[in-house]
Amino acid sequence: MRIRAVRLDELPLLQDIERAAGQCFRDIGMPEIADDEPLPLGELARYRHAGLAWVAADGADVPAAYLIADRVDGNLHVEQVSVHPRGARRGVGRLLLEHLAEHAAGEGAPALTLTTFTGVPWNAPYYARCGFRLMDDARLTPGLRRIRETEAAHGLDRWPRACMRRVL
Repeated sequence: MRIRAVRLDELPLLQDIERAAGQCFRDIGMPEIADDEPLPLGELARYRHAGLAWVAADGADVPAAYLIADRVDGNLHVEQVSVHPRGARRGVGRLLLEHLAEHAAGEGAPALTLTTFTGVPWNAPYYARCGFRLMDDARLTPGLRRIRETEAAHGLDRWPRACMRRVL
């Protein structure tokens, strides 16, 4: 897999990847997550324009996964990382996270952050294996608090969630 910037014509494909990747939530009793629609094309285009959207492309240069990030309180925040099931369990998500870490370090960001489900094996436990550590809610930055509030308003707090941080 090769990590590269997302092309404009690939934005609908990112939505397809996220929909396919989300289906595994149905198997663990979280159908609402599986049915949640991906970000609109305009939002994905904003990440692309900001230079914060990458794909992992196969040998035929077809994206199998993507990652988008935001700048939050001086860190780079993983907004979404999705791997199509056909590319899952092959280290593709980790490649994207490592690419983001290198990009963040190049910008002088001290850390990566993300929010995730704590009880889903391919969420918090996976990110812990990738070097992220759970953050105590009392230590959340203002930007992370806003993200968590938005997630709660969207209904994501129906399942246990937390912020995680990876020092670079």
